[in-house]
Amino acid sequence: MHHRWLLLVACFWVLFMLMVASKLITLTMKDPEGYGNKQGPLTVLPETEKIAVAETTKLQIESQPTTNSLKDESYTVLLHKERTELLRSVCSNGSLRNLSHTAISKFVLDRIFVSDKHRILFCQTPKVGNTQWKKVLIVLNGAFSSIEEIPENVVHDHEKNGLPRLSSFSAQDVHERLNSYFKFFIVRDPFERLISAFKDKFVHNPRFEPWYKHDIAPAIIRKYRKDRRESRGGLQFQDFVRYLGDPNHRFLDLQFGDHIIHWVTYVELCAPCEIDYNVIGHHETLEDDAPYILREAGIEHLVSYPTIPPGITKYNKSKVENYFSKVSKRDIRRLYTRFERDFKLFGYKEPTFLF
Repeated sequence: MHHRWLLLVACFWVLFMLMVASKLITLTMKDPEGYGNKQGPLTVLPETEKIAVAETTKLQIESQPTTNSLKDESYTVLLHKERTELLRSVCSNGSLRNLSHTAISKFVLDRIFVSDKHRILFCQTPKVGNTQWKKVLIVLNGAFSSIEEIPENVVHDHEKNGLPRLSSFSAQDVHERLNSYFKFFIVRDPFERLISAFKDKFVHNPRFEPWYKHDIAPAIIRKYRKDRRESRGGLQFQDFVRYLGDPNHRFLDLQFGDHIIHWVTYVELCAPCEIDYNVIGHHETLEDDAPYILREAGIEHLVSYPTIPPGITKYNKSKVENYFSKVSKRDIRRLYTRFERDFKLFGYKEPTFLF
């Protein structure tokens, strides 16, 4: 009888220990992150709060930058730092001073558009996607609430687009803005930009700009076409190159007026050695540069750069070589002499077909 009682007590003790062990295991599994930490009181959340916590955790995970995006951002920052350092280095090179410096004239101030509300200055360099940047500034200035609402005929109508030029301000106001506003402009391979200008103005010739075909082209042909008897077919690229490479081109430039902005140098347009620009974007890397510019200007939450069609910004080496294959080496070298400063200031390689 005594042994039977002892057996019952032992069975009860074993059952009790099993229950305690089971409870401890359950608690440990409920808080796996608590390993090695002091345990606090457990809180049971209602179902709605569980969902909220789960969604918050999900958002935190999704908002974390990936390793690749961090690398991309670091590379973009480094790239733009190298660009500005190169620009300052070339600008300070005394042997290149005549090539790289220009006065901050009314012609330059006419190229710079102002957003006082967001303290931004944008220098227009045609044939590098500037229409889209003007749309961005038009929205920022409040003339239209979105880029999609802006009619194409309004973008370049400075009476209606709400974009003041820096030249419209007093000398003191110009000085203050140049010294305190965020400033940027965009560049592109100089020779590819010239091809784009030639195709747009003299081949396709927009209907609302007839003077390129009817006034400017005939003037270039009369002065620079080698065979004066051949006048059919309109302006040829070879004629255009001879005009641009002529050291005495300014005679016609004065005759053409502001229409020359589509092919004059970046130095003449924006005076990058005299004005301390914060960012210089490149057309070839615009997919990365556009978001970077918006972030640096502090406006990425207000407006987005319009979608860039795939491949449209990529440098087309074969196209450039094909156009210049019809131009004499002498004329190419003279053209390069005029645009050498644009190649050097912004890190573009001199063309292999130059020599």
